[in-house]
Amino acid sequence: MNLTHIDVAVIAFYLIGITAFGIWVGYRRRATSDQYFLANRSLGWFTVGAAVFTSNISTIHLVGLAAGGAKDGLVIGNFEWMACFLLVVLALLFVPFYLSSKVHTLPEFMERRYCQEARTFLVVIALLSALLIDIGISLYAGAELFKSFLGVPMVVTIVVLSLFTVAYTALGGLKAVVMTENIQVWMLLGGATLVTFLGWRALGLVGVHNWTEFKAAVAPGQLHMLRPIVNQQGHLGEYSWLGVLLGYPILGIWYWCFDQTHVQRVLGAKDKSAGQNGAIFAGFLKILPVFLMVLPGVIGYVLWQKGAIHLQNLPDTQEPDYNTMLPALINYLVPVGLKGLLAACMAAALMSCIAAALNACATLVSFDIVKRKWPQTSDARVVMVGRLCTGGIMVLAMLWSTQGGQFGTIFEAINKIPMIFAPAVTTVFVFGVLWKRGTQQAALGTLYFGTIIGVLYFVLDMPVVGRLLLGAGRLHDGFGGLITDPAQGLGLPFMLVGALIAILCAAVYVTVSLLTPAMNDEQVRQVCWDHPLAFLRGRLSGIGDPRIMAVLLIAVVAVLYYLLR
Repeated sequence: MNLTHIDVAVIAFYLIGITAFGIWVGYRRRATSDQYFLANRSLGWFTVGAAVFTSNISTIHLVGLAAGGAKDGLVIGNFEWMACFLLVVLALLFVPFYLSSKVHTLPEFMERRYCQEARTFLVVIALLSALLIDIGISLYAGAELFKSFLGVPMVVTIVVLSLFTVAYTALGGLKAVVMTENIQVWMLLGGATLVTFLGWRALGLVGVHNWTEFKAAVAPGQLHMLRPIVNQQGHLGEYSWLGVLLGYPILGIWYWCFDQTHVQRVLGAKDKSAGQNGAIFAGFLKILPVFLMVLPGVIGYVLWQKGAIHLQNLPDTQEPDYNTMLPALINYLVPVGLKGLLAACMAAALMSCIAAALNACATLVSFDIVKRKWPQTSDARVVMVGRLCTGGIMVLAMLWSTQGGQFGTIFEAINKIPMIFAPAVTTVFVFGVLWKRGTQQAALGTLYFGTIIGVLYFVLDMPVVGRLLLGAGRLHDGFGGLITDPAQGLGLPFMLVGALIAILCAAVYVTVSLLTPAMNDEQVRQVCWDHPLAFLRGRLSGIGDPRIMAVLLIAVVAVLYYLLR
């Protein structure tokens, strides 16, 4: 696609404008550590919620959700709607302790509940996941997208977007990040709405004029959110309702409740109510991607089947590459002059995700490494470390992002990689705040045991390992791995694998806890509920009470699930 001068001007105006705005609202020459890393704990619920939402949606999601909609249908939207329930868990179960304990990072909270070794373990996990997934792979996916529909070389995209993002993130800290995210969320949703509207209107050009005709044109089951446990081939379904129900919470609780990149926005809330309602507001926003990012992929599938658009094939195959669906849609639907605006919207998605992860990494290094090892370090020095760390991590991520092509399906990779450690971390955190009898020995044992099992699963399920062990000549085309492949493997979808690992982790945690001495009751009481349902106690404060808003969110999502079951 050739950009006009207007398109280039729009992109340049956005990059310069958002960077200048971020520096203006966030930069303080003599910023304290609370100002720089937690926006002086002054964020309201709207700012928190919008920032949590945009820190999650990157170009991986824009491309991956459209591709998933075209290939699998609305079922891929479970990754969005299930997040609504887990954001309620974050708001009601964890935010009260996170804010009352005044921690700067989640590993710091882990130390207060268990021990220093548990904190160290989580620091390593948090830094690696942010560097390799949230920044590195996101940057690669964004560069691929801009290359495919703008014709911009990957290196140019990586360098330009990295420089602009790191400028306002390093100088402005969390305040700059969240305030720019409050702008980017509307750009992102506006761009997605435009594509959805133009796509629906284009269906009329191929003979699809209403919802009934649309339902008849899509593939069987493509408009249903829930899939049976066993598919038509007699194998366990990859996205069956059972896999989603059991597997997603294992991944999602870690992602939404314990990952520094997302929770840091909540840590910057001005009070408990703002933090809780901010998380729930993010849950309401997570309803939208099914209609604005997944549904366009389904629309694109119909346009493709009708011959209106063309998809590239996967290398050396006749199979369509669904990852090219979004660029194909934009090229077909969006007129000249608006393409630059769409490019700016996609840049907004990428920059918000990267900025969130950069700020989280800087906070982790500053407080969990530097401040922890040298507690007398001044506030000014800690802020300087954060700024330098932001730039250093960006350089490492830029180098790593060039290796993103080593993965098959990127959207699947960002969900499978965390299964290495997510079951163990989720088990330790959930039991940690719900069961006072849990001990530090149980936490460490579970973290190491679960991670070892996760690594074994990930390695054994790599297709290349299966080819080495079984012989490449004996495997069918598209072999998925010794664990997940339904024909020549165990046929266990990765969502169910996560649930099974979590069950093993829970057994280890409970057993070791009962075999080791109980922790100091006074220490544990500060970071653990007296009763698993104690968070429901207390008089309601009115319609804005987080518990009422949580019930409303759950009700809305439940109705939507019923309508699209």
